[in-house]
Amino acid sequence: MPKMKTHKAGAKRYKVTGSGKILRRQAGRKHLLGHKATARKNRLGGFAEVSESNLEKIKLELPYMKYSR
Repeated sequence: MPKMKTHKAGAKRYKVTGSGKILRRQAGRKHLLGHKATARKNRLGGFAEVSESNLEKIKLELPYMKYSR
């Protein structure tokens, strides 16, 4: 049986923690930053956990995610 391929765009977008949670970057930090408050931009700088509704789709993209730490 051949190996499954990792979806490379997904591997670049998501990060797996030691406990197995999948983290993503937050949207809204790339452009149009002039009118946004500094505190808001700082909050958007961190990572957020992937929601339960999208988790199954992402797990299909990352078949070997427990080894990608």
